[in-house]
Amino acid sequence: MAKLLSIDCGTQSLRALLFDLKGELIEKVQIFYEPYTSPKPGYAEQNPEIYWKSLCAATNKLKSLQPKAFEQIAGMSVTTLRATMVNVDKNGEVLRPSILWLDQRRADIFYKPNIFVDLILRIAGVKGIVDKLQKEGKANWIRKNQPEIWEKTYKYLQISGYLNYKLTGEFTDSIASQVGHIPFDYKKLDWANPKGAFNFSGKIFPIEAEKLPNLIKPGEIVGKINQSAAKATGLPVALPVIASGSDKGCETIGMGVLDGSMASLSFGTTATVQTTLPYYMEPLPYIPSYPSVYANHWNPEIEIFRGFWLISWFKNEFAYKEVQEAKKRGIDPEEVMNELLDKSKPGSMGLLVQPYWTPGIAEKNAKGAIIGFGDVHKKEHVYRAVIEGLIYALKDGSERLQKRGKLNFEKLAVSGGASKSPEICQITADIFDKTVLRGKTFETSGLGAAIITALGTKQFKNIEEAVKNMVHYQDNFEPNKENTKIYKNLYEEVYLKMYKNLKKLNKKIKSITGYPED
Repeated sequence: MAKLLSIDCGTQSLRALLFDLKGELIEKVQIFYEPYTSPKPGYAEQNPEIYWKSLCAATNKLKSLQPKAFEQIAGMSVTTLRATMVNVDKNGEVLRPSILWLDQRRADIFYKPNIFVDLILRIAGVKGIVDKLQKEGKANWIRKNQPEIWEKTYKYLQISGYLNYKLTGEFTDSIASQVGHIPFDYKKLDWANPKGAFNFSGKIFPIEAEKLPNLIKPGEIVGKINQSAAKATGLPVALPVIASGSDKGCETIGMGVLDGSMASLSFGTTATVQTTLPYYMEPLPYIPSYPSVYANHWNPEIEIFRGFWLISWFKNEFAYKEVQEAKKRGIDPEEVMNELLDKSKPGSMGLLVQPYWTPGIAEKNAKGAIIGFGDVHKKEHVYRAVIEGLIYALKDGSERLQKRGKLNFEKLAVSGGASKSPEICQITADIFDKTVLRGKTFETSGLGAAIITALGTKQFKNIEEAVKNMVHYQDNFEPNKENTKIYKNLYEEVYLKMYKNLKKLNKKIKSITGYPED
């Protein structure tokens, strides 16, 4: 039976994953690295060569562990973190560290629309969004602050495009990997034309066309493993490298979400709610749907920045005892922390968290907030309130998606690190009042990439057949109606009103302290 190799490159680690055509994970090798360096406060950079070296180490280790299965690999694909770019010269050599998606530096505003366009943007209430996106453009910052680097830049690539180049020698990447501050037309699924009054992507991210890679549809062949890559990785020469897509998009397909009857909840560093549609729809005004790894489809998405990163925040700031206990028992600290959920009841005795430690695009005046404290509250109540707050935020995003798209999510599929916790999955079912499905494997990004690799190597006739054979659910979590009633009242009567009621105070805090910066 043919085997499929997925490379899942994330912020903190890279995983080489070997799947069979039934979606079974045969072997996994994970290489950890420091997520980033901070040469200045707020900066987050990483040498992209670390990703390549980790890929080589992972595939060679995988080969030593599964020599027979390794020989049966029919194709491979790369899925990576989003909005993290690489500047390379004509020889493919890295010119500077990558600026990661969580970097907080800001570029100057240089694009100023004409009076007519400016008026329309202001009336629509999105002038601030256009300015914010422009300031977040890392290419804009490099162009202004390191012009010599930009001048030498031959190609400006996603991490996926960089790894594809290292594997094949081709500057080619998947349409479904193009998520970030780049001149991409998400509706047309191609590089943006800067002409046209309302083609903002091409205007606020004015990257020269010749510096961008060739784009192909997910499922098409990027290229084949060349001699140099074969020597470095242990992979066979001429092995097909198939275009897949970004990690979140691969997660969604890896959870079997092929249409608007289901939503994929990603319990990752950035928490997201995402679905798959055969048409383009903006989940928020002027915020695009991302290209799906299901060719000619889109993934409308709502993000909760610093989402389940809050678990790490809680662990680092408040869970010293639990971390030490985990070391004694030889388990992950999160397992011990989840035991706190058994010590507290749904609703956290009236404690509510607004999880905007980093504000979203639609909640630019939000801050993280915890309200409802009393003398009864202990650590377990705070931890449960953090989890509940994150799920409330995802439910809010889900309702926005459904309203704008006239959708009805019948079921939810969960993935990401926090989905390993049955307690968190049950809280999700209770808050959403919907069935929650958890996959047989937690490596859903890699599974999604493997599904597209199977299609690209002609193992299945279409994506529906591939998903039917490769996606399997291990657990169903059904809502507890008593808990659902409590959550429904807290969500509708308190949580949904928190942002509006705190907005003026948050703006006043910002004016006094200067934080966060624009």
